Amino acid sequence: MPLPLLQPILSLIGTQVAKAQPDVFSRLGPHAQKSFVIDPTDLPFVLVLKPKPEAPALSAWRRDSAPHSHARIAGSFLNLFDLIDGSLDGDALFFSRKLRVTGDTEAVVALRNALDDVDGGVVESITRAFGPLSGVAAMTVSHMRTLGGRGRNHE
Repeated sequence: MPLPLLQPILSLIGTQVAKAQPDVFSRLGPHAQKSFVIDPTDLPFVLVLKPKPEAPALSAWRRDSAPHSHARIAGSFLNLFDLIDGSLDGDALFFSRKLRVTGDTEAVVALRNALDDVDGGVVESITRAFGPLSGVAAMTVSHMRTLGGRGRNHE
């Protein structure tokens, strides 16, 4: 998928998560002004998260042209996806070397703690962003997890 086609979807996701879970960004404290590169190593692009409570932004960049960030979190797409949803333990991923963190680790820990405190899960907010297509989005998430060997109850 060309990145310009992905941008409106990412903007919609960022807006929906901010509306549904407004505290997630304010819980970051001083780290809310920092930027994070989320690097799904099995995809041809990275995501840049700027979690400013007043205007959170999520955008896609070609790996070789990503802007400066304060921290970088890298791992497979499915591991990163399940991590933000609280389905996987970040410490276990980190110590098994399936997740790599560089840069401001204090900011990454603050982001992880903010996501851990979300009621209902961030993925639920993401699928709701698709409005009438939220059922299709939820089925797609379920299908991705099944293909990756992770059913809903995978540990």
